[in-house]
Amino acid sequence: MTEIGYKLICEEHGPNDLVEYAQLADDSAFEFAMISDHYHPWTASQGEAPMVWNVIGAIAQATDDLRLGTGITCPISRVHPAVVAQAAATAAAMLPGRFFLGVGAGEQLNEHILGHRWPEHEVRLEMLAEAIEIIRTLWVGETTSYHGEYYTVENARLFTLPDDLPPIPIAADGPKAARFAGELGDGVVGVSPNSDLLETFADAGGEGPRYGEVTVCYDEDADAAVERAHEIWPIEGLPGELMWELSTPAHFEQATQTVTESEIAELIVCGDDPDDHVAAIEEYVDAGYDRVVVHQIGSNQAEFVEFYEENVLPSF
Repeated sequence: MTEIGYKLICEEHGPNDLVEYAQLADDSAFEFAMISDHYHPWTASQGEAPMVWNVIGAIAQATDDLRLGTGITCPISRVHPAVVAQAAATAAAMLPGRFFLGVGAGEQLNEHILGHRWPEHEVRLEMLAEAIEIIRTLWVGETTSYHGEYYTVENARLFTLPDDLPPIPIAADGPKAARFAGELGDGVVGVSPNSDLLETFADAGGEGPRYGEVTVCYDEDADAAVERAHEIWPIEGLPGELMWELSTPAHFEQATQTVTESEIAELIVCGDDPDDHVAAIEEYVDAGYDRVVVHQIGSNQAEFVEFYEENVLPSF
């Protein structure tokens, strides 16, 4: 059985709107939600980037049943893993049994802000392994000291802990990260319908949920949807590793200048044809994902939720 979730995008929406949209999801047929964790938006046209942990605390008070996870927190540079451990433990205590901590190796866009060197991917995975070890050790609730290659923790103890510790699925965009997720994660998070990635995850011993993320732009006017997707989310057209390596929204704006509306229309489902939206999700299901979170571009979130409840979610 496939669960369909709702994506809360901090790059597009302010904190109060995100809480409102989480309430919409809680009252809807969506079965879970994920929330992005960014210091910057990808481009200035997206316009927002609130502190995710503040928003999660508000969502905890504003919802009753919504399962919520970060998608994705990077605990290796901008925020020390000992602090992430405390933040996630508090979130799990406020969302008992319905919080998970999605982690990954991050993007330079968010992680360079303290002036640290941006390491190559292999080093970032080594840092992430240490970070996950620190988080899980602190979640035991005992006084902890840790002296690793990348991080130091001295006499730290978390006093606020949930009854049930949250799982830690790990983001993977290629075979190295998929193997890493299989070895250390409680699940995997991917952003493309790539069955090879999931096979690599499983071959490395990976178990647990397999989260996929699909981006759409619902609107009754398909042309308006394409225009909005192109204005707000042109990054869908960026090739290769640019998403992880560019350092500022201005760089992303420069890199996406050549991305056309027609290219975005090919990459993102735009409009109100239910079959197109169902087919986009089914690509992930066919690849082996059992949980698919849907990112709707734009402020018409209530209309999107209604459209999905009536026309898309029943297919799953």
